[in-house]
Amino acid sequence: MQKKIDFSRYTSIKIGPVKDVYLIEDIEQLRENIFLVGGGNNLLISPNPPSLAMLSKKFDFIKDDGCDLHVGAATIGGKLLSYAKKHDIGGFELLQKLPGTLGGIVKMNAGLKEFCISDNLKSVLTCKGWIEKKDINFSYRSSGIEGVIYEILFERQAGFDYERLEVFKNMRKNQPSNSSAGSCFKNPLNDYAGRLLEQAGFKGKRIGNMAFSDIHANFLINLGGGTYDDAMNLIKEAQKAVLEKFGIKLELEIKVI
Repeated sequence: MQKKIDFSRYTSIKIGPVKDVYLIEDIEQLRENIFLVGGGNNLLISPNPPSLAMLSKKFDFIKDDGCDLHVGAATIGGKLLSYAKKHDIGGFELLQKLPGTLGGIVKMNAGLKEFCISDNLKSVLTCKGWIEKKDINFSYRSSGIEGVIYEILFERQAGFDYERLEVFKNMRKNQPSNSSAGSCFKNPLNDYAGRLLEQAGFKGKRIGNMAFSDIHANFLINLGGGTYDDAMNLIKEAQKAVLEKFGIKLELEIKVI
């Protein structure tokens, strides 16, 4: 089954073509040249991408057995946060203003500062079966998980922390409201991509209708009608400038397809 999607409206950065996307209804081994798009929140899609796929609503669920939470990978982070609030469950406060589906959030081990979604994760389900956390190479903004994540098992921790929720809200106040794919680059060891970009003169830097935000230099934003080519040119210019000035090669956090 396929679904036609206009990625200039679907993705958070508002760039991309209209494409037929394969809907995944059951756990299966996808062929290597097909890319999973998830919620489209950290993606920059070219005018001619490879074949694309996404999980169907079958994988949008939260099942609570009293000890653990079973969460479908197509479930958006905000839905899980609301469930955690309602049922006084801790460990999911970092999902505040963190867009995307749980599959993508876990795949990139998303979070803020020292807090990561993997903190209270127990295992994930892929086409190879359940994989325990101890067998997953979680690191900063990376999991090393290969293939499609279909379901995630989290430990059920009592006590939603409203103080921590407020901390996460305040930490994200400096993020721009423009269309973007979130943080453009990963923070290098012992430094911040935003600081490096600002020092290299890229805060507010613009090519066409794409720019690095003048609020937070590590956010690549679409000012309206921005194109893939303009975005890529700006990304490459920034990487080159930071490498020349600091000797640091910035690694992309957004996924370019």
